[in-house]
Order: sequence, then C-alpha cells, then structure tokens
Amino acid sequence: MRTDQNLASLRPTHTAPVVFGAGAAIGVLGGMIGLGGAEFRLPLLIGFFGFAALSAVILNKAMSLVVVLVALPARLVAVPAAEVAARWPVAVNLLAGSLLGAWAGASWAVRMRSSTLYKVLAVLMVLMAVALVVTHTTALGTLDLPLWAQVPAGVVAGFGIGVVAAIMGVAGGELLIPTIVLLFGEDIKSAGSLSLLVSLPTMLVAFARYSRDGSFAVLGANRRFTVVMAAGSIAGAVLGGLLLGVFPDVVLIPALAVILLVSAVKLARHN
Repeated sequence: MRTDQNLASLRPTHTAPVVFGAGAAIGVLGGMIGLGGAEFRLPLLIGFFGFAALSAVILNKAMSLVVVLVALPARLVAVPAAEVAARWPVAVNLLAGSLLGAWAGASWAVRMRSSTLYKVLAVLMVLMAVALVVTHTTALGTLDLPLWAQVPAGVVAGFGIGVVAAIMGVAGGELLIPTIVLLFGEDIKSAGSLSLLVSLPTMLVAFARYSRDGSFAVLGANRRFTVVMAAGSIAGAVLGGLLLGVFPDVVLIPALAVILLVSAVKLARHN
C-alpha cells in the first residue's frame, strides 16, 4: 500500500467561483467534442490547484463518475434505451476486460512512487492526444474480425482501457468509442451510449480498489472542492454541447491535442 504525502492534507485555497469556473472551462472543452473533459481536468488539478498525482487521479475519477451519471440519462434520450440494450453483447464483451483492467490499474497507481506516476500520466496524456486526433479526423471503419477473434480482442482492448481509465481517473470514452466502432462496427452515436454503459461499472470497480486504503481520504478532505468543480464540469459540458460545431474540427482538435501534449510535458517534468 502506498499513500501520497499530500493525499489528504492539501486543501486548495482557491475560492468556490474559481473552482466552479475551472470545472466549467473543462466541461466546455469536453462538451464541444462530445466528451466529459476529464483528460483536461487532470493536469489542471495537478498544475493549477496543486494536488499530488494520486490525489488528483482520485478526485478526477469522482468528478468523472458524477458527469457520467448525469450524461447517461441524457444520452438515452438521443439513443433509446431499447436500442442500446439490443447491443448488450458489445458492452459485456468490453466489460469482461475493463473491470479487470480497472482493478489492476488502480492497484498499480496506489503502489507507484509519485515520480513514476507523473511520468506514466504524461505518457497517457500523449495517448489521449493521439486518440483525440485519430477519432475526430479519420473516418473510422470496422476491422471486420470474425467472432472468434472479435471476442478476445474486445476483452484485451477493454482491459487496456480499464487500466488507462483507472490510472488517469477518466471515464475512458476517448478510447472506448473508437474501439467500439472499429471492433464491433457500431455507429458513432450508439458507440457513445455504449461507452457510458461500460464506463460506469468500470469506474465503480476502480473506486472500490482505491477505497481499500488511505488514498480515498482525499475525497473527504476536499468534499466541497469536488462538489463545486463537478457542478462546474456539468454546467460547462452542457454549454459545450450547445457550442458543438461552432468551431471547426480542423481548428479545435489540433488545439486541444496541443493542450494535452503541453500538459504531458509539464507532468513529465513535475517534481
């Protein structure tokens, strides 16, 4: 078991409007590209609010869970529940790997030295930047794998996504959506709904693992901060959704990818 030295003791001194505004800004960024924005919130928690790596990951995971819980019923309005339910084998296939990956990722995160975790997060930020560019600038097709190959590929992909989501404290939609399209041939809209169904239990498993030791104390010590930023993230995501399409992807996506890459460099150099 490993705990960050600043895990629960660090209480940000920023005012509620600043915290809410930061969450809203992240929500807008995510909403404009149809995601929750957790990948942008993580470096903000570390670089601006001063949380240690593991503390930031757990806080990010808590806020991501709140955003997913709010987004899921709203998403089911756009894609009927019956339509999503008919695709349950896809969700089950990915969950078979993602639940194990979430437990493994959280276990590794709590055991890593802080210096190592910062570098791992930096690498994953680069992965997210690549996934963002590929997903939004490439016409995704399908791999047309036979069933005997599709099922194990789904389990392996789910495991990897579960690990990444647990270590970064994100829902994993950035990776789940293209995976669902490529492996299972679903359209983007259905893939978005299925990704939420996979993300929710995957995040709960990661939470269960984080709760087994002292690392979970950061939530109790920063309850007000978490609630205010989560509220800002939800409000921002709604606004970002309304702005969807206002900024052309050819400008927006590279800009967001650069933000992630700059964040990755800063995390890699973090002491």
